[in-house]
Formats: sequence, structure tokens, C-alpha cells
Amino acid sequence: MTSLPQPYLLFVGDVAEPGFAKTALGLRDWAGAICVGEMAITADAAATGLPRLSARDAVAKGARSLVIGVANRGGIIAPSWVPALVDALAAGLDIVSGLHARLAAVPELADAAVHYGRRLIDIRTPPPGIPVATGARRSGKRLLTVGTDCALGKKYTALALARAFRARGIDADFRATGQTGIMIAGAGIPIDATVCDFTAGAAELLSPDAAPDHWDVIEGQGSLFHPSYAGVSLGLLHGSQPDLFVVCHQPGRERMLGSAAFAVPDVREVIDLTITLGRRTNPAIRCAGAAYNTAHLSPVEADALLAAESARLGLPVADPMRGGAAFETLVDACLA
Repeated sequence: MTSLPQPYLLFVGDVAEPGFAKTALGLRDWAGAICVGEMAITADAAATGLPRLSARDAVAKGARSLVIGVANRGGIIAPSWVPALVDALAAGLDIVSGLHARLAAVPELADAAVHYGRRLIDIRTPPPGIPVATGARRSGKRLLTVGTDCALGKKYTALALARAFRARGIDADFRATGQTGIMIAGAGIPIDATVCDFTAGAAELLSPDAAPDHWDVIEGQGSLFHPSYAGVSLGLLHGSQPDLFVVCHQPGRERMLGSAAFAVPDVREVIDLTITLGRRTNPAIRCAGAAYNTAHLSPVEADALLAAESARLGLPVADPMRGGAAFETLVDACLA
């Protein structure tokens, strides 16, 4: 993380769907102290709640880099963004991206970076020499967050659980597998950028042998049910060999993000399939509970839903961002 120029200006561009602005939102929530504001190119772009600034205003407030806070379908740099990105370089900002597309592959950005003496920093680059997974058991304990869909709280849940473990005096590390998590943690492997044959091997590298009482809390990716990203989710599951998992879900979401022809599965379906597939590399895998994103509900509505879902599933169900007794019960179940 020390190699990334801070503070950040978060670029939300013209993305109206908050789910596709999850990088900006994640940095706001978990690294807000180093974010001076947001930059948009349309009035209806997803808002982080931070001040909406121009590149020059952000530089005046101390920003040193523009972070592309968008995680869109395919990880592309939209042509509509390029003029604003060039302006950011001209204003004196480096550009940091976690997209699949490489910044320097856009001729206008490459030329502007040279002209203004700025850096183009792509962090979605796996380390060299990732091996094929062996499936061999490793020491230590592992928790993986899994989802009913994309962009609904797997990273937030893993961060919240790792923090809660440490608050109880337990040795625990958050293991980042996506661009936002890597920006927050300062280390990790962008799992969805690995060659498919090496995805499980990357997950093994990410959570190596550890002390018997050490926990690696691993950020999940995608969903085993998503028609586009299930392969990433499966490789991460097999390579992580989790002792337990927590299912992440957003109540009220009915269709898969970016694939509206497909319905979001029930949490129970995700539990059953994760156990079936996870037993291949850890026969003792178990579900500790579920984490629900209830940001769209009132406190009373959220509490009622969490209690009802806990009774239905027979497992702890909590919103990690709300905390409270339900979340403490989920943490208890993880450590039982």
C-alpha cells in the first residue's frame, strides 16, 4: 500500500448502479481517512457521500492519485471516461486502476502520462510463478465468504469478521482477493485475473501454512451460481480449503447482477452447494451462518428480517455493518 500515492480522489465516472461502484464505496468505508472526495462525469453517477470535486480541486486538497472506483462488467475503461482521466493527469494526479483493462493500453492515457510526467498504476496483476494447486492440507484455520451474487458484501463481511476476531484477541488476517480489498489491505492476489488453471493455486498461496490458532479470513469473489463468475468462485473455494464459510446475501435482490435472466438463489441452496463442492478439499467444511446486507432497510425492518432468517435457516444471520448482538452471535458461531 505504501507504493500507492495517497490521498485518493475516487472516480465514479458515469456508473449509476452502486453495485458497479463497489471499489469507491469500499474505499470510502474502509479507507475513508485517505479519500478526499469523488469525481463524476455525469450528474446521476453513483455517489459515495464524499465531496464531489474536480481533479484540480482535489489536488488543492492534497490528493495525489485518482483511483478508478468502478468495477464494471469485464473491467473495461469506457471511452467516455478518457477525457476526464486525461484531465486528472494534467492536474497532477497519478491514476490507479484495479480494472482488467490496462491503463497504458489506452493511447490517450499513455501519451498524457508521458507528457505530464505522471504514473499509470495497474494493481490487478497477479504475482509471477503461481503454481497449480496441490490440494494438500495446510495448517491454520480458514474462513471464506461466499455469495448468492456479486457485489453484495463478501469483502465487507470478511473485513468485519477479521476485525472482530482481532478484537477478541485472536490472531487473524484479512486476505484480499479483489482490487478494492488489495487497496485496503495493501496486499493480496487478484483472483479473477489469474489464468483459470492457477486460480486454486493462487488461493493456496494466499493462505499458506500458519499456526494452529491463526485465522485467515478470505475475501470471496462472485458466486457459485453466477453464469459469468462461478469458475472464479469454485477455484477460490477449492484452493482456500475453508474450515468454515459465511454466506453473504442482499435481501430483495431477485436477479443476478449483470445477468438479469438468472434468478438469485436462496441462501440454503448456496449453503448446500458450497458444502458439496468444498468437501473435495476440506471434508470438514461447515457453514457458520449468513451475513445480510440490509442497508436499504430501517433498523426495525432489518432486525425483524435477520431474526426471521436465522429461525428459517437454523443459523446465525447478521448484518456485519450494523453489528450488535446478532453479529456477535455470528462471530461466536465462527469461533465455536
